[in-house]
Amino acid sequence: MARLSVNLNKIALLRNSRRTGVPDLLRFARLAINAGAQGITVHPRPDERHIRRADVPAIAGLLAPMRPRIELNIEGYPDDRLLEIARETKPEQCTLVPDAPDAFTSEKGWELAGDQMRLARPAIVALKALGARVILFIDPDPAVLDRVVEAGAEGVEIYTGAYAAAFRGDNSGALLDACAETARQAQARELVVNAGHDLNLHNLPPLVARVPFLAEASIGHELTADALEMGFAAAVRAYAEALKP
Repeated sequence: MARLSVNLNKIALLRNSRRTGVPDLLRFARLAINAGAQGITVHPRPDERHIRRADVPAIAGLLAPMRPRIELNIEGYPDDRLLEIARETKPEQCTLVPDAPDAFTSEKGWELAGDQMRLARPAIVALKALGARVILFIDPDPAVLDRVVEAGAEGVEIYTGAYAAAFRGDNSGALLDACAETARQAQARELVVNAGHDLNLHNLPPLVARVPFLAEASIGHELTADALEMGFAAAVRAYAEALKP
């Protein structure tokens, strides 16, 4: 069964709207784990608009007695800042995205041509030396997979935002096919297959049915939105259930 890694970015975004420290990020990490999450994801962007750099060692410390059973997944652009955070916290998984520092959200995968390959390769080597599993965020397109292998990454996270948008319009067949075929070809290359972006309780089951070997889904925004109605722990339990084949 695929692991659920709960992304705490939106909890941190809400906290950052006040100076009170509420909601408490560590409390929500505990709630997620107690409700069945098998990982915590954070994306410490340079502008610190949600997860702050100081949050990452605090979360790593909270998880310490449970690791590696409960994994820390750090997402981000592979610059010196992210590598320093990884050296401090030694995550089980590091998911690299090709975002510019001012990106609104991660909506574009690696192409790994030219400068991107020159950027990714040394970062992957450095992160693997720390013991991290290195995952590259990619579009649902098998064409990039050979370059993922060449770069030395151990897996991919397939961007599901376009699939989720098509699902809302009841026109998701082609994009679901693309996600499934990319996953199939990634598995054939012995790559770990993760997925993420705009996954929810409605569009997850068809994806899991087509990709029963999915290793992990990293989910934050939609889970947090559902939690406003269901409660946070109940939402985590529902998403963990939705990931069952």
